Amino acid sequence: MKLAHLYPSSSLPPLRCVRAFSTTRSRPIVKPISALPNRIKPIYAQSPQATLLSLQWPSPPRNILITKKKRTPGITHSLLEYATHLNSAYPSINIILEPESATEIHDAVPFPVYTYDAAPPNGTPPLLSDKTDLICTLGGDGTILRASSLFSHAANVPPILSFAMGTIGFLGEWKFTEHKRAFREVYMSGASDAYANLELPSEPIAASHSDSSARPLSYADIRGKAMGTTRTARILLRNRLKVGVFGPDGNRINSSIDRDTYALNEVIVHRGVSPHLKIVDVFVGGRFLTEGVADGMIISSPTGSTAYSLSSGGSIVHPLVSSLLLTPICPRSLSFRPLVLPANTPITLRLGEKNRGREVDVSIDGRRISGGIGVGMEVRVLGEEVKNAEGEWCGGVPSIVRGTTGMAGEAMEEDHWVGGLNALLKFNYPFGDQDAEGGRR
Repeated sequence: MKLAHLYPSSSLPPLRCVRAFSTTRSRPIVKPISALPNRIKPIYAQSPQATLLSLQWPSPPRNILITKKKRTPGITHSLLEYATHLNSAYPSINIILEPESATEIHDAVPFPVYTYDAAPPNGTPPLLSDKTDLICTLGGDGTILRASSLFSHAANVPPILSFAMGTIGFLGEWKFTEHKRAFREVYMSGASDAYANLELPSEPIAASHSDSSARPLSYADIRGKAMGTTRTARILLRNRLKVGVFGPDGNRINSSIDRDTYALNEVIVHRGVSPHLKIVDVFVGGRFLTEGVADGMIISSPTGSTAYSLSSGGSIVHPLVSSLLLTPICPRSLSFRPLVLPANTPITLRLGEKNRGREVDVSIDGRRISGGIGVGMEVRVLGEEVKNAEGEWCGGVPSIVRGTTGMAGEAMEEDHWVGGLNALLKFNYPFGDQDAEGGRR
């Protein structure tokens, strides 16, 4: 049959050669993080008049780990939007995703994503701490804790840029609607001329006329709009706990690599499914303090003071206060009160011989430690060192907080922790008819 019988002469399609295999679009792939360049470690600087640190990149970050709240379709869509924006506006960036997220979205993006192997029992994913420049979280406080736990055996954690998209946003700083501006500020923080040697994208990317902030920046634009060393992203350095869990035989059971585990929130010794109260010997600074009879014991960091410790009657402590909190869970004696101790004071919890239930549960930032938890078991906790002998900031979890600008255009300090107390915890919130009270104002 001739083509003229199917198409009028005026609508004949142009003849062209089509190769059959060219009609199949190349499928995006998931690559291992071993193919990525090594991590770029930022510098944290402190001025005499500031309580927060300044983030300074020695060169532009390249490997971005994005974690999200699980089983939430709306956040999955936000992940796709965020990853696509980073790829289009910053072509040199590599996106690292958790294995589950990489499997979920890699077909929906036109660029490769990277992921890592699953962590061994009581361990962390291999190579992740060596390859990640910056962490971005989409979710609530639990998502931030999970991201931190991926580096629970690393002495140095990459900066965390968190977007509050969960049920609790006490640790989150940014709304997702601000993700373009927030990432741009972090990406350029403190780098006045670090972008001079970057290559321009091979093809220009179409700009959006409806939203000027959505326009992908060229590298020339980035050079021209660099914040400079005096206008940097602000870092709240959250101290962690160094935790060692040892069985009755003295062998470590909390780590597959014979190393302390770092906890952002807390370590908990509790009775689990046992119906009996636990008898825990408490040692502070190597000296016996008391024999605690309770459902369990909590040792928390200042960041964790607003979590389980607070629910158990513990004090609220500012994250910049270098301290450890010892809080009993439902103690038998009403005189056993919570304690706040210096961060460099070691605390040991030992399961005593008097226990009727022979085992307890131990969890570190919500991750249960399994095996060997019985009578004679010890949990040893010490505050993390965040400064080395040279005075460099090297530990903790660097949380990127929102900056403010004064009337003269200069960056100012803002304590978001105080605002979080009022907005999220309803600190000292008055009782009564709030509608009536609101009407009287």
